[in-house]
Order: sequence, then C-alpha cells, then structure tokens
Amino acid sequence: MEKIRCDWANGNELEEKYHDEEWGTAQHDDQKLFEMLILESMQAGLSWSTILKKRATLTSAYDQFDYLKIAKYDQEKVDLLLEDPGIIRNKLKIKATINNAQAFMAIREEYGRFDRFIWAYVDGKPIKNRWQDIKEVPASTELSDRISKDLKKKGFKFLGTTTVYAFMQATGMVDDHLLHCFKCQ
Repeated sequence: MEKIRCDWANGNELEEKYHDEEWGTAQHDDQKLFEMLILESMQAGLSWSTILKKRATLTSAYDQFDYLKIAKYDQEKVDLLLEDPGIIRNKLKIKATINNAQAFMAIREEYGRFDRFIWAYVDGKPIKNRWQDIKEVPASTELSDRISKDLKKKGFKFLGTTTVYAFMQATGMVDDHLLHCFKCQ
C-alpha cells in the first residue's frame, strides 16, 4: 500500500525521503539544528527541492555544517565557495552563513546549547497542528515573527519570519503534517 504524504511531498524522491525521515521530527542535536538553519536560510527565494538537490554538495562545501569551522571562514574560503557551481553562490548568503555560525556559537556560550535556547520558545514540546488542507498551513506565525526578531537581535541574518517558520517545521518545533498524512499522529 502506498504511503499518503503531505501534499508538497508527493512525486519527488528527495522530497518524499526528507518528508518521511526528517520533516516535522523533533530535532535536539545542535549540529543538526545549525544545518537546518543554514539550509533554510539558503532556501530563501528558491524552492526546497533545489536545496535538497544541492544538499550533499552544500554539506561538503560547508565542512559538514561544522559551525566552529564556518565561523572562521576567511575571504579566501568565501571566494572558493563563490566558484562552486554545486552550491548556492549568493555572496550575501555565504557571508550570512559565516555570521550565523558566529551568532550560533554566542548563543551556545550563553545558554549552553542552542537546543535549550530555541526549544524554550515552545516550552520544549512540539506545537502539533491539525491541518486538513495545505492551504491552511501558514507561511509564518506570531511566534516565528518573535523568534526571527530575537535571532536578528542576536546577530543572525537571512532568518526572516517565513524562513524561521520553515526551520520550525523542519526541526519538529511545529508539526504541520496534514491530517491525511501517514506521519500525522
């Protein structure tokens, strides 16, 4: 029997795998949270399928999303990234990634873990929505507005409210699996 998924994840193998194995699953590993912050910020203005297609190359180019290494990238590394056709070659996004690695480390220093900081917005428990139709799923919420503003105050870039809401969905802070989806519980 074929699995019934959320409407956005049908017909594309990468999207189906991402939907089935990651999206909406509570993520508490700081390394993975950082990766998703970067992937979501890279996605701004592009389709998620583009990011999924480039994910392996992005992972390699950005040192497995090691925020300690990325925070130390210099102009020579930026120039190398700008020459890599397998990634998103947007200079502002590349510089934002370096900046965000530094801001991420500052939050870890202040809170011990980024996980502790970000999950406090939802009291450590996923918000479980009960949407019947994909048209009901918001692009942003008052909470993503607040988190985006707070992240900007802490120095993050390319993390507007829509990007933050997508990050919340990706990391399971928000469970937006549609009612007809096999992942909806």
